[in-house]
Amino acid sequence: MKKLFISTAIAALFTVNVFAANILTNAEGDADAVSYAVSSKFNSDFVRAENVTWKVNSKFQKATFTLDGVKKSAFYNLKGELIGITENVQFKELPAKAKKEIAAKYEGYFANEVIKLDNDDNGFDSVAYFVDLKNDKEEVLLRVTPSAGVYFFQQVK
Repeated sequence: MKKLFISTAIAALFTVNVFAANILTNAEGDADAVSYAVSSKFNSDFVRAENVTWKVNSKFQKATFTLDGVKKSAFYNLKGELIGITENVQFKELPAKAKKEIAAKYEGYFANEVIKLDNDDNGFDSVAYFVDLKNDKEEVLLRVTPSAGVYFFQQVK
């Protein structure tokens, strides 16, 4: 009888932990339903992550966190698969050839923000940089590949 009681208590504790892990809080303090698959995968992928906040919508689940002193964001689809990891980087981290091409084609613009995207597929050009350039009149977004290809991505304003 004692073994049955202990087994039941342990099973109840595991059940409570599973349900508690399925609901995490986002940056605003509201409870968002982060799927168990995503939270488990995130905890496995980023063991040392700190200050984790979640944002959930109908297409993806985004964790913003600090890892080794660097603020990053990880995007997961609803199945729990990692889509990509982003982080802000300095303009100087772009390939030299890309910086030279940007300076020539976008004279008078300054780099407002540079975001590194690692889509984690281990394929060709799995890393891309998105460079937000501004001048007095307009703002554009460029995509830069690790092989220094510079491509217009979108007009911001």
